[in-house]
Order: sequence, then structure tokens, then C-alpha cells
Amino acid sequence: MELTLLGTGEPAGLPRSDCPCARCAAAVGHEARAATALLVDSTLLLDLTPGPAFAAARAGRSLSGVRQVLLSHPHDGPALEVPAGLPAPVRVPDRQELALISGHRVRALALDSPGTGYLVTGPDGERLLYLPPGAALAGTGSGTGPGGPYDVVLLDVGRRPDALARLREAGLVGAATDVLAVHLGHDLPPGPELHRRLAAAGARAVPDGTSLTVGEFHGGVDVSQLPRRTLVLGGARSGKSVEAERRLAAFPGVVYVATGGSRDGDAEWAARVARHRERRPASWRTEETCDLVPLLERDGPPLLIDCLALWLTHTMDEVGAWDDTRWERGGAAELATRVRTLVEAVRHTPRQLVAVSNEVGSGVVPATPAGRRFRDELGRLNAAFAAECEHVLLTVAGVALPLR
Repeated sequence: MELTLLGTGEPAGLPRSDCPCARCAAAVGHEARAATALLVDSTLLLDLTPGPAFAAARAGRSLSGVRQVLLSHPHDGPALEVPAGLPAPVRVPDRQELALISGHRVRALALDSPGTGYLVTGPDGERLLYLPPGAALAGTGSGTGPGGPYDVVLLDVGRRPDALARLREAGLVGAATDVLAVHLGHDLPPGPELHRRLAAAGARAVPDGTSLTVGEFHGGVDVSQLPRRTLVLGGARSGKSVEAERRLAAFPGVVYVATGGSRDGDAEWAARVARHRERRPASWRTEETCDLVPLLERDGPPLLIDCLALWLTHTMDEVGAWDDTRWERGGAAELATRVRTLVEAVRHTPRQLVAVSNEVGSGVVPATPAGRRFRDELGRLNAAFAAECEHVLLTVAGVALPLR
């Protein structure tokens, strides 16, 4: 099958003519996107972008051979512009299959939100999955039929990374699956940052007008080929936890390791913990512990550790780091041993790992010896941990800056 993306943007397109925001200002050239629409083998059109005939012409294609136009958006979706000569757009009922004279078969898939998803099987057996904005399959691949991973998946990765995680968990997205992000809009950053985020999820975005041959893409992202170890650093409210969570949102079964624990009677801390918990995907499992080495040593799903600064606080409490006498008589040596053990476990872990830590070396010098001791030891821990990570990021004002 040959697939041409006549548009890759959200229904209103990008930029919006009446919007002065920074995202629209940056949406120029290849980053300008019409509403998402797909032309399959010049015979099947999935959704309509404004000016579809002109969009096809710009891509070097014609709509004269289109024999079927299918809609995926909810019934109250964007207004339709149907050029003369195109068949009237229709929607296939959920779980029903449409056979085209061209040899394509289209199965309508039930979603967890309004709209219709489509599984398109080409004459030679290639399979393409297309989902409308903000949607995921209902259930776990229900009604998708046998055949293993899809060849191409097009979905709203930006707003629904969990939809991609579900597909991976069901075995419908594999190492050779080309995952294309579509319905791109205001809720995603412009330019290189968009592509960096998508790459971390194992997906990519292409410009409007791009054509590709389904089944010939060999650059699919295998989870095992992503950076195994990532450290995300940042100051208070810099966005470091959000960045770490975003890096694993498109993968199933993540274990979130909370090192902060609970604090009896501290309502503000409880509210912080609740906000973090509500932000995480429901499919993630949480472990509240500072015993990190056994988790790192065991095989299993990805780990997200948040955060190393709280692990260090707990460990310094245990070795008596706040008492000068205990510190000099063995506490410092014991802490160094525990840090080395943790770093060694990071070096050999079989799991994908994303860890969060505070960057405190750029602020005011603490007024107390204990504060300066913590600052120094956290700096040493961060440096040792980062030395074992393929990917290190520094978040500043919500922007992730790659250091490695």
C-alpha cells in the first residue's frame, strides 16, 4: 500500500489564522499542518482536510481515482468540504467490515471515545491502523483480528500516549511498526522539541504531503533500542517529573518508584503526592520505597524513580550524616558505599530506567553545615548516576535541554 498524508494536524489546522500564540507563530514551512487526512493507494480517503484536491495536487497525487471516503471523527466533528466528483463520505459501523473493489478491506474499530478507528488491510496483506483525535482502541485490540503487529499506526500520540502503550501491550505495535503522530496541534511544542518528544515515545512526525510505502519502513523503534538509562535533572517546579513521566507514557506496565513515602499530619505533602498520582497513567504500578537496588537488579517493565534527592535524604538519615561525629567516624564512608552500590546497580540493570533528581548546585550556598553537606553529596550522586546514563536532560522553565 502507498500512503500519502494530505494533512497531519488537528481539525482546526496549524497555524490557526486567528491565533497569535507562539505555537502558531512557529508553525511555518514543514511545521505548518492541515487537518489530518490519509490517501491510501489513490483509491481510499480517510477523513477530509480543507481543500483536499489542492492538498493532493501539492503532494503530486490526484483524487480522481478515489472510490471511498470514510470519516473517523465524532458526528459533531469539523465541517466537511467535499470536492465535486468525490463519493459522499460515510462512516462504517463499529466492528463492521467494508470490502473495496480495489482489494482493500476496511474494518471499523470501537474506541474509548466518540469516533471510529479503521484497520485497513491492503491487497497484499499489509495492515494500517488509523485513529481519530484523542482516541484509543476500546479494550485491548478487540476486533482487530489476527496477524501480529501492524505495519503502520497513525494516532494522536501527543494527547493519548496511553493509546500507544495499549497497542504495545497487546502486541499490535512491534519493533518494525512505523508509528506516525497525527492530529498535531496547540498542545504540543514546535520544531525540534516536538520531534524529540515523539522519538522518546517511539514515534515520528512527517510533513504534510509525505508519501510512504506501507511495510517498507525499517526504522521502527524497538523498545530495547531506546536509551536504557535516562536521568532528568532540574530545580524546583522546573518540570522534571512531568518530563520523566512523559518519556514513559507510551509504554505499558511502568513501575513508578516513589522515594518520598508518606508524612503523617502533613497535608501539603499529601496533596503533592495526590497530584503526582492523578497525573500518572492508571496502568502504572506504584512502589513507595528507597530500597532501589533490588528493583534495579530484577528484570521487568520500565522503572521511573522519583526522586534521587529524597533517596539521598533517607540514606543520609540512616548513616547519621547530620551528626558531625557520626559523619566523621564512618557515616561518610557508609554513604559513599551505598552510592557506589546504587550506581553499580544502575550500570547493570536489565530494565529501562528513567530517574529524576534535583539540581541544587546553582542556588544560594546553604547557611548550615548540614545543608552544605547535603548539597555536596547530591552533586556527587548526580554526577555518578549521570555517568551511567546514555541520556541526561536538564529541565529549565518546563523546557528539557539534552546534556547527553
